[in-house]
Amino acid sequence: QLQLQESGPGLVQPSQTLSLTCTVSGGSIKTRNYWWSWIRQSPGKGLEWMGAIAYSGTTAYSPSLESPPVRISRDTSKNVVTLQLISVTPEDTAVYYCARGMGGSDYYQDYWGQGTQVTVSS
Repeated sequence: QLQLQESGPGLVQPSQTLSLTCTVSGGSIKTRNYWWSWIRQSPGKGLEWMGAIAYSGTTAYSPSLESPPVRISRDTSKNVVTLQLISVTPEDTAVYYCARGMGGSDYYQDYWGQGTQVTVSS
């Protein structure tokens, strides 16, 4: 059974870099054709797809998140996918999810982690 587990700091100060980890078990992040996305939900808002990394290591990002920059990377030896969000603001407060799909924002994500709450506040 594939499982995804997000982890990271629950509280981040404004202007700092947020780093989150998605640990995948029960399957490999190198399995062909799958992409691993980061998706967030801010209070009172819908789900926002941020970006994804493919089984090949190719990345794709939401155009709305070009500034500040978002970086998604992976460590295949540990089977984890990481998200870095540079210079966060209180508007980045959200529940962050990692998910698996056959692509990015236009594709159905069939497995999700439980999500991790991140609050940006001084």
